[in-house]
Amino acid sequence: MQNWFNSLGLRLVAAILCSIAGIWLALWYFIPAPPSRITMAAGVKGGGFEHFAELYREKLAAHHVTLNLRYYKTGNENVRLIDDPKSGVSAAFMFSGQTNSDESPDLVSLGRIDDAPLWIFYRAAAPIERLTQLKGKRLNISPAIGKLMGEVLAAHGVNAGNAKFSALLIPEAVKALRNGDLDAIFMPPLALNAPVVQSLLHDPAVALMNVTQAEALRRMFPTVHRLVLPQGVVDLENNIPASDVNLLASSDVVVVRKEVHPELIYLLAQVMKEVHGGAGVFQSAGEFPTLTDPEYPMAEEAVDYYRNGPSFLHRYLPFWMINYAKRTAAILIAAVAVIIPLFTYAPRLYAWFMRLRLARLYRRLRFIEADMQKMLTIDGASGLQTELESIDRASRILPVRHSDQFFALRIHIKDLRAELARRVAEVAGVGAVRG
Repeated sequence: MQNWFNSLGLRLVAAILCSIAGIWLALWYFIPAPPSRITMAAGVKGGGFEHFAELYREKLAAHHVTLNLRYYKTGNENVRLIDDPKSGVSAAFMFSGQTNSDESPDLVSLGRIDDAPLWIFYRAAAPIERLTQLKGKRLNISPAIGKLMGEVLAAHGVNAGNAKFSALLIPEAVKALRNGDLDAIFMPPLALNAPVVQSLLHDPAVALMNVTQAEALRRMFPTVHRLVLPQGVVDLENNIPASDVNLLASSDVVVVRKEVHPELIYLLAQVMKEVHGGAGVFQSAGEFPTLTDPEYPMAEEAVDYYRNGPSFLHRYLPFWMINYAKRTAAILIAAVAVIIPLFTYAPRLYAWFMRLRLARLYRRLRFIEADMQKMLTIDGASGLQTELESIDRASRILPVRHSDQFFALRIHIKDLRAELARRVAEVAGVGAVRG
């Protein structure tokens, strides 16, 4: 019986270990560890997003996450990369109007990161304050904002029939404007301190367009905003600009593919809050990143972080440990869910095993008793005695708490042993008479 108990104990230990392993594997599948690297479409090399991308990479590295930056040559390459699941790109900077949830259903937003001016520079021959004045002009529109500005210009009656359009990249467009080969250029959202913007603002041969209808356009186009560049904010000494300038603007956004790990989304939201949450010329502290997005559904993890701040685990644990902590907590909860019922039902289960064991011993006694009533031989009696001694040994290791059942079984064994001795004596006597 001791072997039986040892075997049962080993089975229980094996079952517990297998259960823990099964739970761990299930958690590994349902709560996979976040990847240690992510690839992001970071815009045109030297463009407005490069500075942000480098800050992201630096801050993610502090959490042992590698950010691979993918730069490209054309303005809409980010849409193709983020839409293609085989490209390896999981995140991207986007301008307003480049795509939306209908055209790119696999994307979610991590929030708008700024309101960036759509810089419109023109040769300073005569003031231009309305977009309708661009009819008959040679215009260059950056490919990244071609869709949005095409709609805005069309609303002003400016089209390919009455204007000449080109789509040069920023360096070529700026050079053509200064050489007189272009009359105006539409630049994508760039920070005020971007070198190319500062260069054009200080160029006396170039003027920044004051869009007097900016408020009307803001109300007509949901992805267009109105910003005011205050007088003198660029250069107080030289009073640049000489007066407040109304600018068209669009809000930039960071998007990720839906399959990106939730913990990685949470970490990206944390980094974005650190990078974009401060005050600036065109924003107040805490205004960005936003909790809503007009073009994409918001990632729940990002909204949770912006609204509630870091969770308890994120506040006290390194990023790489958080997933393991969640798995451990899940295993502990599962273990408690198993152990509490086990402590409740274990005594009953144990008593059931004891009754089962006793029933088997009594069944063996009944077989011996039945065999004794048959035509018994000396060899048969010897076999029954051996079986009875085996039952006797098995009964001696019953736990003390079952003493009543132990002594009852011992009495029955003793009675059966006496009966067997009597039957053996009878068989031996019959054999002597016949001899």
